[in-house]
Amino acid sequence: MATIGDVARAAGVSRSTVSYALSGKRVISEETRLRIEEAIQALGFTPNAGARALATSHTNVLGLYLQFQEDEFAPAMLQYVLPVSTTARAEGYDLLMVTDTDLVGAIRRTTSSHMVDGVVLLDVTYDDVRLEPLREAAQPAVLIGYARDSAGFDSFDLDFGEAARMAVDHLAERGHRELLLVTPPGHVAERGGSYVWRFRDAALERAARYGLRLSVHAGDSRHPGIAEELDRAFAAHPDATALIVHNDATIAALPRYLGDRGIRVPDDLSVVGVFSQEFGQAFSLPYTAVESLPDRLGELAVAQLVRRIADPATAGAPIVRLIEPGFTDRASTRTL
Repeated sequence: MATIGDVARAAGVSRSTVSYALSGKRVISEETRLRIEEAIQALGFTPNAGARALATSHTNVLGLYLQFQEDEFAPAMLQYVLPVSTTARAEGYDLLMVTDTDLVGAIRRTTSSHMVDGVVLLDVTYDDVRLEPLREAAQPAVLIGYARDSAGFDSFDLDFGEAARMAVDHLAERGHRELLLVTPPGHVAERGGSYVWRFRDAALERAARYGLRLSVHAGDSRHPGIAEELDRAFAAHPDATALIVHNDATIAALPRYLGDRGIRVPDDLSVVGVFSQEFGQAFSLPYTAVESLPDRLGELAVAQLVRRIADPATAGAPIVRLIEPGFTDRASTRTL
């Protein structure tokens, strides 16, 4: 049976260079890589997954790139990680999760060393700096989120405009005229989270069409700020009969907040949230919701990426797809 030393001698390189080529821990030249690949094929050296990956030019690993921001609500991000992971595994791929704060460097390092066959980009911002190194990479990439210029990439996101219209429609049909919208914190929009203004602007437009008054208030992502911001919002808009919550941290804290203040839903206040079924179950949320469908987004994104890896020639032009939200009525709104 051929050994790593045999491969090194046949390729005219050191054992450590072969090891680096197999592990992807260091960048080696394409010429050296090809010599090692030829030696592996000639000697039949495939004792582990790393060697097989090099021999076939595939690692069977997808890179998942995201950042956990200290000022954001971590469970909101995690609900997107699980469907990406499970779908990748079902497609025969392992997942390398990269959370390096050096966003550009992390992508260049892992793609240039061929550590991954494709890239899944989470928490996409409107002017995402990670798109530039992805355009330089040989591997295909898929975005879960919406960027200003996603040319060249498959992109999937929730249709947040439609989500807002569904929430406003539901309350308008029940006779509500004074609505309060709690959005993600201001820093999320400042960082380029386009879903913030896509939802907000569509809600304002829809409310204006009905002749409703919709007041917008940025919420918080941490305690005690969540309760303090809700107090300010209700104090500023005491006539609001309905609350729309497009803020994961706020909706998760809302049952306790309302209970502590003796506010009954829907008798005193109608509530519509924007969250997934799994998120609602995790936090025991009894509210009517526009469903954000992270499972659907993860499945679609990974499936499209795998198709592009398997056969780039027939995968077609990159697609940008906005997924229609779901809707679950949990009787947390009343008719006036």
